[in-house]
Amino acid sequence: MKGVLATDRRGMRELGAEEMVGWDEVTQGVVLPSFDQAIGNAAFLKPEERPYSDFSSYTATVASWRVIRPVYNRDICIDCQNCWVWCPDASIISRDKQMLGIDYDHCKGCGVCVEVCPTNPKSLLMFAETETIEEALAKWPEKKKKEK
Repeated sequence: MKGVLATDRRGMRELGAEEMVGWDEVTQGVVLPSFDQAIGNAAFLKPEERPYSDFSSYTATVASWRVIRPVYNRDICIDCQNCWVWCPDASIISRDKQMLGIDYDHCKGCGVCVEVCPTNPKSLLMFAETETIEEALAKWPEKKKKEK
């Protein structure tokens, strides 16, 4: 998956690590602009080609919030794109209708991707944050046979 997240700025900030303020101290109407400059064709650029500002959802990470995370098994995936469509954080990395992996900098571990996966067994399963991907893949369930 090297090269998919092409900038070294991706996930460079830990959200919540900056000085915290109380709910009553937040300035009303604050906006975090995604870009430092005007950009009219962002929809036609891949995320790693866009000129994101230094503090945006692209450069910030929320990985430390997670307790469990989805692990992806390429051998089972049918590239249906359900996980990509339903992920509330756009953490599924897909190019040309092919699932490439998970952006763990922005995945919060909600499990929506696992719930919408139609394969048997599922190509995405939730595992403890402390487990390596290799350990998780070694525990993958076998295909269940349909009863007649």
